[in-house]
Amino acid sequence: MTAVPRFPLRHPAAAPLAVLAAGAAGAAYLYGTDPHQPGHLLPGCPFRLVTGLLCPACGGTRMVYDLMHGHLSQAWLDNRALLLASPWALALLGRWALEGLRGRRWQPRLSPRAQAVVLGLAVTWCVVRNIHH
Repeated sequence: MTAVPRFPLRHPAAAPLAVLAAGAAGAAYLYGTDPHQPGHLLPGCPFRLVTGLLCPACGGTRMVYDLMHGHLSQAWLDNRALLLASPWALALLGRWALEGLRGRRWQPRLSPRAQAVVLGLAVTWCVVRNIHH
């Protein structure tokens, strides 16, 4: 009996490059589509649709739009937490792509304590932004 390979037979850069391509396509569409205005083909937040509350990511689309148009103060108002986390997320994506291009598979590792901190910050942000909304 042959062992099943842990990863499919594809290049390690395939997934991060696909994520980058999808992000670039989404950003290109978003650049010309103002999410602050009605009548666009952007998805709404399912959490907000069901609960009426802002989730930790609500405002993220508006934040990215404002960043792409150089409106840093408006991006800050759209979603402070995502704005502060964006450089970290982009660094992780960059590392994933770089390692893939080098032919290595890479996954970030977060300790259980770090996972609890991230979850705690997300829940705290969700509560705080809904109190002040």
